[in-house]
Amino acid sequence: MLREYLPILIFLVLAGILGLALYTIGTLAGPSRPDREKLSPYECGFEAFEDSRMRFDVRYYLVAIIFIVFDLEIAFFFPWAVSLRETGAFGLIAMLIFALILVVALVYDYKKGALEWD
Repeated sequence: MLREYLPILIFLVLAGILGLALYTIGTLAGPSRPDREKLSPYECGFEAFEDSRMRFDVRYYLVAIIFIVFDLEIAFFFPWAVSLRETGAFGLIAMLIFALILVVALVYDYKKGALEWD
């Protein structure tokens, strides 16, 4: 069983070594000339207007929920559609339950007004 995971382990080790090597080369070879202007905080090219720990509007999080709902839908519907013949009626019922849960989340967002673009 360990032999089956050996290529994945080798890939992870090589990816770690490559990432560390590129970071080290960039740190050592790249120019580092910090000055007061480069180290100052900015917001879209301007000085920061307010504290960075300000509260966000709830609609921001509702849009994030919508994104996650649709992202999960796409990520799970493709493999399900490919393997529908093997999963049969059980797979169909399981995916319908999953889709129903996602529809409930979408209805929740709609009721909270996240789909209103004011």
